[in-house]
Amino acid sequence: MSVSNDPTTAAAAPEAARTALDTGAGCLLDVRSGVEFDAEHVEGALHVPLDALDHHLDELRDRGAPLFVLCRTGARAGRACERLAAAGVTDARIVAGGLEAWRAAGLGTVTGTPRLSLERQVRIGAGGLGLLGVVLGFGVHPGFFLLSGFVSAGLVFAGITDWCGMGLLLARMPWNRRRG
Repeated sequence: MSVSNDPTTAAAAPEAARTALDTGAGCLLDVRSGVEFDAEHVEGALHVPLDALDHHLDELRDRGAPLFVLCRTGARAGRACERLAAAGVTDARIVAGGLEAWRAAGLGTVTGTPRLSLERQVRIGAGGLGLLGVVLGFGVHPGFFLLSGFVSAGLVFAGITDWCGMGLLLARMPWNRRRG
């Protein structure tokens, strides 16, 4: 089940997480955005978006059962486990491969109304701003080429650090908040 005893890197297979949930021996914590959760989630999962995790650390620390942390592929779950470990939550594990691996293992999910994922929104926003910089650079003033360069530098930075400012900004937009 676990590949490491370090809570910031411990991982559990989706099947092991499902078994723990079914037997009451663990809790599934979904750290994806509200939009992603509304579109598809595991029944019974506790939803706390990564950007709101710090506000829920006390209640998560006091749960008393292992936390199986889930996101789309595992990157945000890793960041969540690091924050949880720093706050004293010693039994948090990443669900290896995230929701994609959960689905691939044939484990059930609840689907809702699909909306654009945060990742797709970032791609559309970055691509649109880059294209706008090129068009304005040729059509209005060459200084607008700096916009394209800034967006490109931001994408490189996000790829290297796994931190995306545009993604964090988009996650706070009203259309990305949970409905209902």
